[in-house]
Amino acid sequence: MALKIKDKAPTFMLPDQDGKPHQLADWKGKWLLLYFYPKDDTPGCTTEACTLQERLPDLGKAGLAVAGISVDSVQSHRKFADKYKLSFPLLADETKKVVQEYGVWGKKKYMGKEYLGITRSSFLIDPEGRIAKIYPKVDPAVHAEEVATDLQQLTAGAGAR
Repeated sequence: MALKIKDKAPTFMLPDQDGKPHQLADWKGKWLLLYFYPKDDTPGCTTEACTLQERLPDLGKAGLAVAGISVDSVQSHRKFADKYKLSFPLLADETKKVVQEYGVWGKKKYMGKEYLGITRSSFLIDPEGRIAKIYPKVDPAVHAEEVATDLQQLTAGAGAR
C-alpha cells in the first residue's frame, strides 16, 4: 500500500554514519525531511546532500530537521559525510526494510538495464509524525529550495488556524 498525505509515517530504528541509532520518535515535535537517495558519493546524491546542507541553517530556523536514508553501510555514510562536511544524520538501511515500508525501493532502469534500487524521494513529516508532503521524483538541484517553500506554506497555514 502506497503512503499518502496525512498517513502516520512508518517508524524505524536505523544507525547513522557514527553507528548511533535513530528512530522516528527522535524528531517528535519537529518537522522532518526524510529523504531517500540511491547511493553515497554519486553526482545526484552529492548535489542533493550538499544543497540541503547549505540550506540547513535556514531550514533549522524554520523548525525542520533533515535525515537521509540509503542502503549504503554506516562506513560508506561516514566517508560521504566527512568528504562533504554533512552535519545531518545519514541512516543506513542495509536490510532494505525502511525503504520498502516507505515504498521507495523498486525496479529502476539505467542505460537499458533493469535493477532494484531506491527511487530518489522525500517525505516531509509534521511534528505529530504524519506525512505532510511527498516528493516522489526529486530533482537534487532544487529540492532544498522546494522544501523550504513548502515548509513555509505549511507552517504559515497552521499558524493561521
